[in-house]
Amino acid sequence: MEPLRVCNHCGYHFRLSVGERLAATADEGSFEEWDQDVGAADPLEFPDYAAKVAEAQEKTGRGEAILTGRAAIESLPAALGLMDLEFIGGSMGQAVGEKLARLFERAVEERLPAIVFCASGGARMQESLISLMQMAKTSGAAARLRQAGVPYVSVLVDPTYGGVTASFASLGDIVLAEPRAATGFAGPRVIEVTRRRIAPGVQTAEFQCEHGMIDAIVTRAAMRETLARILRWAGG
Repeated sequence: MEPLRVCNHCGYHFRLSVGERLAATADEGSFEEWDQDVGAADPLEFPDYAAKVAEAQEKTGRGEAILTGRAAIESLPAALGLMDLEFIGGSMGQAVGEKLARLFERAVEERLPAIVFCASGGARMQESLISLMQMAKTSGAAARLRQAGVPYVSVLVDPTYGGVTASFASLGDIVLAEPRAATGFAGPRVIEVTRRRIAPGVQTAEFQCEHGMIDAIVTRAAMRETLARILRWAGG
């Protein structure tokens, strides 16, 4: 299957664009985008940030680092979120947090299981505390899903770090990950600054799964079928 981008020899999962991820996950023609008008702002007037956002918007064709909407997976409806590494490293600022919160709120209203593919370098530094506030905002929205009995599946892909890992990415009722996905809180470069070392392989999906932070490692070829199976179970 062309969009999968998995090495036939070693099984390495190359990174997918949001378009490729959507094609590999949702039924063709089933995706309906939500909140397209929610785009990045520059609340702190951080130097050169507005230009960087404009460049990312032109490059990706979207207003922020996440695409959200309604989709079907093997004819089963779901609220779907896809984070975009090509948009300032998939970092989470005010607009990403708002779109995620709206996704979860609408999932509750329409009784749709929520699925979010997480890929991010963490909180967006150009928005400072406003960005960090999105951790609480998205965590609260995820909690409302659970209170309402609406299933939430989080899928960690390479890489998932920082405030995203420390918030909604780790709060799924079921947390899946692609093989060898890098995931953790502080990234390797941040840890290096502290002059501390971590053991090889600690920040991998396999290590996190072995230690109970992730429920299962799922290959890209099996992801669509696995998500459909979860949706059937959730609807049963």
